[in-house]
Amino acid sequence: MKVVGVIPARYQSSRFPGKPLADLCGKPMIWWVYQQCRKVEEFDKVYVATDDRRIMDACTSLKMDVLLTSGKHPTGTDRVGEVAGKTAADLYVNIQGDEPLLEPGTIRAAITPFSLDAGLQVTNLMTRIKNPVDVVNPTVPKVVTNKDGIGVYLTRAAAPYPKGGLGFDYYKQVCVYGFRPDALRFYCDYGRKYGKAKAESVEDIEILRFIENGYRVQYVEVESDTVAVDTPNDLKRVRMIMERKDRGMEKEMERKRKNPGGGICNNRIVYFNSAAHARIRKGVA
Repeated sequence: MKVVGVIPARYQSSRFPGKPLADLCGKPMIWWVYQQCRKVEEFDKVYVATDDRRIMDACTSLKMDVLLTSGKHPTGTDRVGEVAGKTAADLYVNIQGDEPLLEPGTIRAAITPFSLDAGLQVTNLMTRIKNPVDVVNPTVPKVVTNKDGIGVYLTRAAAPYPKGGLGFDYYKQVCVYGFRPDALRFYCDYGRKYGKAKAESVEDIEILRFIENGYRVQYVEVESDTVAVDTPNDLKRVRMIMERKDRGMEKEMERKRKNPGGGICNNRIVYFNSAAHARIRKGVA
């Protein structure tokens, strides 16, 4: 099965123009997303799909595969559809260009179900909401599925409404999508003929076009706490997280340099010396 990863990236943004090229620790933000995608072994190819020459030139200079697409696409999925028309594959995965903290394992979760179900056309990810504020936050799409994880509805409202109590796990959408070519063709053809579907236009959630039209959208639960960069303040937050991780890695490398025979196990550092036993020091993270 040939799998292609596509990162839609447009320059125009009402809240953060040019954000794919925003500097993040010395590289454009889109570069970090691309590097995470390159770590996904299932991908035969990864493309940045953009409508802007500035993004294209930046990607080319950094040796990233990039395709110039139309500037008239109303959604990122439409842009992925254009890529599908130019590059043949059995599966296309749409990865958001504004989530540089997205882990390769999370992306991989959108691919796995296709190898288990030959008739599956669309996948999407979801993660359990940990911050109660997100349940009522209209910028966070909530996911409702049936018992088999098939999408029933997505909404910006709190759903299900907790009339009977609060003992319920709410889930929010993680914007990584897997599409068979036929599903992408449907999405793009429908948009050209009819525009957005009814609930899709009200909620402004792309995946509802499939659900409204009877497509089985398989949801996969993942542990994901990424930060989508919608504003310059979001970028600062991501930069702080990345710098914190970098400092942690430097400390770990220094620890290994001082104790080359050591290894970490839970909250202990285990030191293996040339003797036949290991000495364990507790309380060292």
